[in-house]
Amino acid sequence: MVTDLLGVFGFLTVILRAVILCAQTLAVGGVFFLLYVLRDPSLRDGPWVRPIGRLVRWSALTLALAQIFFVVVNALVLTSSADLTMRDVWGANFVIAGALGAAAGLVVFFWPGGLRSHTSFLVAIPAALMLASSVLTSHAASRMDDRALLVTLTTIHYLATATWLGGLPCLVLVMKRSSDLDVQSRVSQRFSRVAQVSVAALLLAGIGMSIEYVGSWSAVYGTAYGVMVTTKALFFCCLIVLGAGNYFLVRAMASRTNDADTKISLIRFAEAEIGIGLTIILTAASLTSQPPGVDLTQDRVTMQEITARFSPRMPRLTSPSLDSLSPSSKEMRRKAKAAGRRLPPAFVPGGSMLHINTPGDIAWSEYNHAWAGIVLFVMGILALLSRHRYFRWARIWPLMFLGLAVFLLLRADPENWPLGPYGFWASFSSPDVLQHRIAVLMIILFAIFQFGVETGRIKSQAAALVFPAVCALGGALLLTHTHALSNVKEELLAELSHTTLAIFAVIAGWSRWLEIRLPESNPSRRYLAWVWPVCFIMIGVLLMDYHEADTAVVVRNISPLLKMSVAAAHDLLGAG
Repeated sequence: MVTDLLGVFGFLTVILRAVILCAQTLAVGGVFFLLYVLRDPSLRDGPWVRPIGRLVRWSALTLALAQIFFVVVNALVLTSSADLTMRDVWGANFVIAGALGAAAGLVVFFWPGGLRSHTSFLVAIPAALMLASSVLTSHAASRMDDRALLVTLTTIHYLATATWLGGLPCLVLVMKRSSDLDVQSRVSQRFSRVAQVSVAALLLAGIGMSIEYVGSWSAVYGTAYGVMVTTKALFFCCLIVLGAGNYFLVRAMASRTNDADTKISLIRFAEAEIGIGLTIILTAASLTSQPPGVDLTQDRVTMQEITARFSPRMPRLTSPSLDSLSPSSKEMRRKAKAAGRRLPPAFVPGGSMLHINTPGDIAWSEYNHAWAGIVLFVMGILALLSRHRYFRWARIWPLMFLGLAVFLLLRADPENWPLGPYGFWASFSSPDVLQHRIAVLMIILFAIFQFGVETGRIKSQAAALVFPAVCALGGALLLTHTHALSNVKEELLAELSHTTLAIFAVIAGWSRWLEIRLPESNPSRRYLAWVWPVCFIMIGVLLMDYHEADTAVVVRNISPLLKMSVAAAHDLLGAG
């Protein structure tokens, strides 16, 4: 039971951290929106104040519950994996920070009057404590050097994120519930100025934190931390593009030109900004599970190794036999226990470091990736052709997802059902298998809804939005698909591939979302209709070109201590 808890601990903490940061952003951003953007008495009595208050209060409650759960999970893991009691754990920094954040969230949730109108500026105090609780558990608080500078930059970073991304849902609520052009213009212009200041603060604070935490260009691409920072920067550029579009829409609204379509376009671009912004927050949560790149001076991936790994090669289209695959770590432990022997502990708590890829394992992984890539490549080509009036038959492209779903369900995890010894339900204890099964469900949703939408059988716009929403969500979840807590070269090279796939998936999802949601008169729709099929084509190409290092390279790249642990485990099994 303890081993299973440790196995999912890394994934669970990333998800909990993401929930905390998202809820904090919405709650603090909503409070700032109420106190500053809607500071005029004429704006504080509108029909949008009540829903904004509900958004802030429920976000604060979500933050409180997530903080409590985060503290409990961390405490259980510490007492289960180390010689510590609950009394020892209660004085830890994460417990104090979690209690502070939970208390602040509950205060906002039970705020007198429900944040409906004429909210006192005192509500800014618990909002500030929410930010403080996250800063206390950030990398900045644990640094020995330049701690004051990093804490300041982190605070600015969190606050700017909240005032911009957390205020966007509030802006959408005002735009949807207001028919007064003057109100729409005043609120949008005021928020636009806030967003511009926030973007500048985010950029400057982000550059300063990157210099301190990443440290060098080689760490940008050679460490997991640097890769995630680069991913954040790419999504930030996407937000700048969307924000620039909204800037011109706000100016058009102020001049009272094309008011109806301008208002709708502003809302639609804001929806995409919110979605990509939440993806950035999820990426930031993933950063908390990785040590800063500046601290990792050994085992960095070089540019030559990246070039060698991702150079174009023919995809592997033949499957190895199941007998050529190495036994799973769980199976090794079972056999050792049956033989009355004890295997060495994992090198990283919760990690399965008793397993070294054999040539059969590598061939199996490359075979699965290649065929999945072929399916998605053909799907992207068909989707691209279906944009043209002479290829309407290509609208059958969503059916390709059904084949992909069946393939992944049957072939993605040879250690589990239906190929391996572990049953369907028992296999869910593995975080990798859990993520794969979630992906299969998402792919089936792709096929069912999108085929109906493309062929006109389903005319509801809500059904049409299932495809881009699931696509964007799948890409965001893929950013949590970390392969190790350590920075072993082979694991980082695999993560480079997954991160690139996630970026294309998120862009595909939100470009399709905007294509559906933007008004017919908006010229951006024509270009967006070509963006997301190209993203799927690129995903297919990346999967077909997926390759792993051979066994000798893997063994050379792991630490001597880990080599001894693996060798001892295999000797014990052989002796048993």
